[in-house]
Amino acid sequence: MDQDKRPEPEAFLDLAPHSQRGLLKIYLGAAAGVGKTCRMLEEAHQMRQRGVDVVVGFIETHGRAETADRAIGLEIVPRRRLDYRGVTIEEMDLDAILARKPEWTIVDELPHTNAAGSRHEKRWQDVEELLAAGINVITAMNIQHLESLNAVVRRITGVEVRETVPDSVLTRADQVVNVDLSIEGLRERLREGKIYPADHVEQALKNFFKPSNLTSLRELALREIARGLNRRREDLETLRREGGRRTLVADRLMVGLSSNPRDSASLLRKASRIAGQLNADWYAVHVETPAESVARIDTRNFVKLLDNINLAGDLGAETVWLKSDDVVRAMVEFAREHGVTKIIVGRTSQPFWRRMLGRTVPLRLVAAAPDLDVEIAAAAAPEEEP
Repeated sequence: MDQDKRPEPEAFLDLAPHSQRGLLKIYLGAAAGVGKTCRMLEEAHQMRQRGVDVVVGFIETHGRAETADRAIGLEIVPRRRLDYRGVTIEEMDLDAILARKPEWTIVDELPHTNAAGSRHEKRWQDVEELLAAGINVITAMNIQHLESLNAVVRRITGVEVRETVPDSVLTRADQVVNVDLSIEGLRERLREGKIYPADHVEQALKNFFKPSNLTSLRELALREIARGLNRRREDLETLRREGGRRTLVADRLMVGLSSNPRDSASLLRKASRIAGQLNADWYAVHVETPAESVARIDTRNFVKLLDNINLAGDLGAETVWLKSDDVVRAMVEFAREHGVTKIIVGRTSQPFWRRMLGRTVPLRLVAAAPDLDVEIAAAAAPEEEP
């Protein structure tokens, strides 16, 4: 890591005119072992030396002595113990932190899934509650856990990441800091047993921690940091230009959410990436027709549709459910009423003769909305572009 390029903790503390909602700082890395947890603990010590009220809400050492040593001298909130099927599991004690109400708390492993019996399913939801209570949070995650990059990471590494964090969490963060380590330096730490147990090292070196994978993941992390900086710079420039008044977003996107679940998740992730690049608001719109009413839709497809609606919300979209006997008319009317400038739809699975006659939804949209950009997305490949 480049010590000289680290932002001073004071620079972040100065951001805090202490609004009601807490501030969120995220340390973002390309892979496990780059030093995110150590950086958080170092910052906590620096805060403590300045007299700041900071506690460790949850830290995961993964058995690393160097990480555990860095926590010495800090106030640590005891973990909550849960019994699950005869096994005792330790989780972050959310209620204890809320009762203690520190000015700052360190919360490791943001993508973590909580044990059954916890108030929230995910740790990022715990963090949301802490922020809502006015407690500032410093947390950490790896780039592969960002929801919209799920398919990209699967293509790069061959690994299906099960625990993800909504893009909206990263977008709302007050500061995102990249924690980096050279590829060879990271692989050397792996060989030394500082990341995984010895019996997992060789497999990790040949698979997830291959140089090509690490190069791609580092690039994804840096791109995400750059996008966040661009968004913030544009916001500041707009506020300065408008005398402190926030103007309306120039671009608005809309993605059509079909009751056919095929490719819907990849379409949503593509729309999320485009919206992020344009700093645009976006809508995920489902149009329920009489032929695809809730009473008639296949149960499996209906459950998948609800899953995709939840995914759209996690990715930062405003989800809309319309009812109409004409999908195209409903989408175009909604787009014009809400100032949408771009519509993204998936390729049709309708019969060849309908495509020849131009009667598919994508082609009808192009004809019905010459004043709007209509993008017809391919099944998967474009969605996997970082």
